[in-house]
Amino acid sequence: MAKITIEDIKKDHEVTVYLTCSTEYLSRLGFTEHGQRHAGIVSARAFKVLSDLGYDQRDCELAGIAGYMHDIANMVNRYNHGGTGAVMAYHILSRLGMPPEEIALVVSAIGNHEEERGNAVNHVAAALILADKSDVYRTRVTNTDFATFEIHDRVNYAAESSQLLVDSQLHTVNLEVMIDTKICPVMEYFEIFLARMIMCRRAAQFLDCRFGLIINGNELL
Repeated sequence: MAKITIEDIKKDHEVTVYLTCSTEYLSRLGFTEHGQRHAGIVSARAFKVLSDLGYDQRDCELAGIAGYMHDIANMVNRYNHGGTGAVMAYHILSRLGMPPEEIALVVSAIGNHEEERGNAVNHVAAALILADKSDVYRTRVTNTDFATFEIHDRVNYAAESSQLLVDSQLHTVNLEVMIDTKICPVMEYFEIFLARMIMCRRAAQFLDCRFGLIINGNELL
C-alpha cells in the first residue's frame, strides 16, 4: 500500500479536473468559489488544526488530503456533494493505493462536512469541518456585478480576512474574521452562517476544545 501525500493529490489530473469543473459550474449558479484556491486553504488549515493539537503527522496529512478533496463532487451537484464526494474520493484513493484504514478516515470526513447532514465522526472530520467553515473571504465571490450581490456574496465580499487559530494549552479554536460593516452588517453573517458555527462548535468539542467566533475584535461566541 502506498503512503499518499497531499502533494500527490494536488498533482492528480482527475482531482484537478473535478475541482476546476466544480468552480466553473457553481459560478454559473451564483455560488462562491469551490475550486483549487478553496481546496488549498482548507487542506492547509485542516492539517494545521491537528498539527497544533499534537496529532500524529500522518493524521495531519490525512486531514490535509480530505481538505483538498472535500468539494470535488460539486461538479456533479451541489446537493449532497459530501456523500457523492466521499464515493468519488474512495475510487481515486483506491486507484492511488491508499490503505483502507486511511481511506476510511478521509471519506468519512468528506461525507460529513456539510452542515445539513454532517457530524464530527472522527478527528479528521472535525478538522475538515473547522477548516472548511472558516474560509470566508472576498476572493471567493465569483459574481462581478456588485449590484446583483445576494447575501452570500455580500458576506464573503465584506470579509477582509479570516484566521483559524488553535491554542493547544487553552484548548481553544478561534475563528477571527474582519468584516467591512459598510458592505455587510454582522447580523447577516449570522443569518447564513449560524448553522456552520454550531457545527464548528461541535467539531471543536470533539477535539476537546472550545470554539470561539471573533468578529472585528469582538468575541461573539
